[in-house]
Formats: sequence, C-alpha cells, structure tokens
Amino acid sequence: MTPQKTMTGRAWAEMILLATIWGASFLAIRVALDEVPPLTSVAHRTGWAMLALWAVVAVMRLPLPRDPRIWLGFLGMGLLNNVIPFGLMAWGQLYIETGLTSILNGATAIFGVIAAALFFADERITTRKAIGVTLGFLGVATAIGLDNFRSFDLQSLAQLAILAGTVSYALASVWARHFLGGLAPQVAAAGMLTGSTLIILPLAWIIDGPISLDLATPTLLAIGYYAFIATAGAYLLYYRVLALAGAGNLMLVTLLIPPVAIALGAWVRGEALGPNAFVGFALLALGLVILDGRLWAWVRSMR
Repeated sequence: MTPQKTMTGRAWAEMILLATIWGASFLAIRVALDEVPPLTSVAHRTGWAMLALWAVVAVMRLPLPRDPRIWLGFLGMGLLNNVIPFGLMAWGQLYIETGLTSILNGATAIFGVIAAALFFADERITTRKAIGVTLGFLGVATAIGLDNFRSFDLQSLAQLAILAGTVSYALASVWARHFLGGLAPQVAAAGMLTGSTLIILPLAWIIDGPISLDLATPTLLAIGYYAFIATAGAYLLYYRVLALAGAGNLMLVTLLIPPVAIALGAWVRGEALGPNAFVGFALLALGLVILDGRLWAWVRSMR
C-alpha cells in the first residue's frame, strides 16, 4: 500500500480553501435557482467554466488529444461527472436545504469505493472499507430520516435525486481511470466540460427554453461564482491539492465541505437542519475517516 503524503501547512491551507469554495457553491446554486431552471443553471455552469479552462489550456500551450476515443471519453465523462449529478442536485436543491444537499453529497466517496471494487481488481473491499462503507450508509439513512419514506413526497424524491447524483460521480471516477488516464489535468477538465456542454445546452434549450443573460444581479453573481470559481477555478485548485497532499489526504476535503454549506445556508437563507441531519453527518464523517485509513491504522497499532 502506498503511504499517504504528510500534510504540510500549505496543503492544509489549500484544502481548506477548496472546501470553502465548494461549500459556498451549494448556496450560489440555490440563489441562481430562484430565477433560472435547474438544467439552465447547469448549462451556465459547464459552458462558462469550459471557456475559462480552454483559455488556461491555450495560455499554457498544452497539447490537445487527437485520438477520437479520448473525445468520446470526454462526452461520457461530461455526462457522468457533470450533466447527471449537476442536474439532479440542482433539481433536488429546489426542495431540500443547502446544508443537507452538501451532507448527502458526501456519499460520493462511499459509492466511489463500491464502484471501484466492482470494476477494478486492485480495489477490492477490505474489512476496513466494508466498515467505512457501512457507517457511511447508516449516516446517509440517518440524515434522510426513515420517516420521510412513510409519507413519500417531493422532499424525499429530492434526497434520492441527490444520492443518484453521487452514484453518477462514483461511476465517473471509474470512467476517468479507464478512458482519460495520462492527460494533463487542465486538458482533461476542459474536455470533460466541453462534453457536458455539448449535451446540456440543447437539453436545457428544449426543456427550459432559450437561455438568457437578462437576469437579476444576484443571479448573475451566483452563476459567475459557481461557473468560474467553484467549477473552473476549483478544478485547477483540486489538482494542485492532489499533487501536494495525495489522493488519500484529499478525501478529507469531503468532511470540510458540509460545515461551510450548512453555515452559509443558515446565515443567508435562514435554513435550519434537524438533529438527524447532524447525527447522519457524524456517522458519514466517521465512515469517511475509516476509509481514509489513518484511524484504522492507529487502532490496529494499539493492539
């Protein structure tokens, strides 16, 4: 097993910055949804971020892939990592709180472990992973609340939509490993957003109607934030943190996002989560810490 990198002060600072940016994106998306429909909000997000990242690729003079299979890979990645999860989560946010959306989004790592085990022989489910996944599922079930399914309504369906989006994220990680390995991260991100934009633009136009920029100032600011900062900028920062901290440490960012989203949702929109949401997040966080591996290694060393 490859040892995890030591977290430097710079790595921690950039990871906290990334978590803050992504945590605030949930609020920005919810603000935009007050005026634009879900698919249109996704089209804005992927389209503007795509242009920003291709500008970065041009400035860096990075070589473009010529293999048609890679461009087909971009389409699949755009569908799995952007169109499906962004669309489902945007729709779900119409009916549930910003903070709860961010908590359920944390299940991405749980489903990612399962997807990797199903598709890759070197990612089998160990005892540690099984315990972490089980705790993660208990956390998600607690956050949702089983009572919600006794009187199934739009809120319950919205929570399931968020979870379906996390499953799509997990499948996207499998797709990326299979089809997009070896590419410069800036090119991979720009190509993925190109694939998503090619899919979502006509879809949004057909379902939501023509896309307009004649929007209120708060909406434009929200779109600018989640497109340029929380998507284009965050992808670039993500790969910086990955290089500094390593993949194992980067999982910790999942634990830092919900507190930001919960605090901003309460401060700006007056949202209040029930006790079950916080208990569920605690269980999910414990599951993620176990998947991270360091707690498990410490417990075993104490024997």
